[in-house]
Amino acid sequence: MRGFPPTVPYGADQTIYLVVEGPGPHGTARQTERADIETVIADLLSGQFNDPIEVVAFNTLEHWTDDLSKDVAREIRCRCDIEGHEVPAYLEEFVGRTSA
Repeated sequence: MRGFPPTVPYGADQTIYLVVEGPGPHGTARQTERADIETVIADLLSGQFNDPIEVVAFNTLEHWTDDLSKDVAREIRCRCDIEGHEVPAYLEEFVGRTSA
């Protein structure tokens, strides 16, 4: 994802996290907003996203964006290592692609 999403509201100082998924069976990509990075990581680990491609943060007041995919992938790998589990199969591609 490049550039600032066109629907970003002006006003309140809020950072929003967007999970971008690949095209599903109907050929359309999906973008899902979350309010905090911890919720993004928990939702990824619980399998709420089918084909995550990237995680992007943007701020509504300061109008900046940041691709957090590498940081999120690293955190997922770290949590799985600490718990003694393999990275879930549905996240292997995302973690492998973004943490390299």
